[in-house]
Amino acid sequence: MNYGIVVAGGRSERMGAKVDKAFVSLGPRPVLAYSLMAFEECADIDGVILVTRKERVGAGRSVAEMFGCSKVKAVVAGGPMRQVSVENGLDALPEDVKIVAVHDGARPCVTTELISETIKSAKRYGSGVAAVRIADTVKHVERGLTVTRTVDRSKLWAVQTPQTFKLSLLKRAFEMVKEQDATITDEASAVELTSQKVRLVQASVSNVKITTPDDLAMATTLLNLHRNFVP
Repeated sequence: MNYGIVVAGGRSERMGAKVDKAFVSLGPRPVLAYSLMAFEECADIDGVILVTRKERVGAGRSVAEMFGCSKVKAVVAGGPMRQVSVENGLDALPEDVKIVAVHDGARPCVTTELISETIKSAKRYGSGVAAVRIADTVKHVERGLTVTRTVDRSKLWAVQTPQTFKLSLLKRAFEMVKEQDATITDEASAVELTSQKVRLVQASVSNVKITTPDDLAMATTLLNLHRNFVP
């Protein structure tokens, strides 16, 4: 089986005080609902584990029920870091899951097609990580605001989610994270510790992550264009 783990346990510091970006309104629905609905509509997904902050478990369950996301099989509490939240999601998976797609609940513009493409890649190569080539010129700054050098952007990609892997590989990667007492910011970084090559899947810049209030406005425009909802 193929499962998704939708992570919505972040602290949302850049959204402002006491704002949980996963539950803030985006048009007619909370941000989180769009990710859950995309996984619900994806034919390659058999079930979903939703990970929220401890105090938001009930709210997460309500969002899933309200928007008909019957593939959400469990809502579990996350931890103080993303890697702990993902581990908690992994612990809630059924035993017969072979492929797992980890997705940020704050990326509402994800498509069913992208989810499926990462699953296809994971089945073939062991991994399928959504990413886009960096288009801007990138400067390296050692300190302050003084440019040290220009980085060769032709070899740079910006990584997104879903990040999809064979479950056995991802579990082994998280075991190495514990052994090395490492701190990671995404699942691909964990898998890299195993020396296993990580395969990228071409995504779109429209698969934005809600981090600041400006991102909400951008996501609203994108969803209006692609999903025709009425704010």
